[in-house]
Amino acid sequence: MLTPEILNQITPFELRARQIVEGFITGLHKSPYYGFSVEFAEHRPYNPGDDIRHIDWKVFGKSERYFIKQFEEETNLRCHVVLDTSTSMLFKYHGVWSKLGYGAHFAAALLYLMHRQRDACGLVTFDDKIGDLIPAKSSYVHLRHIYTRLEPFVNQEGSEKTYRKTASAEVLHEIAERLERRSMIILISDLFENVAEQEQLLSALKHLRHRNHEVILFHMLEKRSERELDFPDGRYLFRDLETGDEMDLIPSQIRDSYKKEIERYTTAFKIACNEAHIDYEEVDTGAPFDLALLAYLNKRKRLG
Repeated sequence: MLTPEILNQITPFELRARQIVEGFITGLHKSPYYGFSVEFAEHRPYNPGDDIRHIDWKVFGKSERYFIKQFEEETNLRCHVVLDTSTSMLFKYHGVWSKLGYGAHFAAALLYLMHRQRDACGLVTFDDKIGDLIPAKSSYVHLRHIYTRLEPFVNQEGSEKTYRKTASAEVLHEIAERLERRSMIILISDLFENVAEQEQLLSALKHLRHRNHEVILFHMLEKRSERELDFPDGRYLFRDLETGDEMDLIPSQIRDSYKKEIERYTTAFKIACNEAHIDYEEVDTGAPFDLALLAYLNKRKRLG
């Protein structure tokens, strides 16, 4: 298994993305999901009438079958990965990576999958406003440019002295207005600011759907600490990474009520997303990338 510790030793960043995807594909064919179609559109069978100049003769030499090279303009789908880079995403306790480090690697793996499938891919980064808004293209040069924008987020944990709040709803409304062509929008966020603003976020997600975009939301959580409040016995000073507010707590005293409340919140949010035809996936940053990548492929498969 490709652990975060192993991946941290692999450079460059692009190679990490490829290793994540190739490890996932290998595991997929050894799992109960064997037979799931993961076909990459680098070639397609020759059809009568195709220009013979586009036949890949190297492939013919190996297989004695005619295949046509796929070109960059033969794009199947337009995808935009939208990555939350606010300071709450820098949180980690049990894990090797922060939510932002995990999210950046996950985004890179998704982009690599998209490129292999000849989908046009773009990137949006945001905190309380949009940072990067890189349009969707399918060229390899474009993919490498996106990686140069993603890579700095991998090593940010513990380095931030300022607070960057999350404003997912406002940003998503802006994206809905700025992206004119129908796309798949993949949101990677811990939804930190939206515990009390669920309706605003849902409204923004529905705005994307109203503009005919497909939406899949990956909710980043370090499960042991953020869902189960799994901390050793003792008193802790918890600090809000987006405001600096502090609270003195003994986790064991509130663990049961906390777990019930976060379960209630996430269940209600997931149901609301389902009713709006928005895919919702909770991602444990302490787990392998496989289930999250499988959720993306299932969504991709449904779209054809």
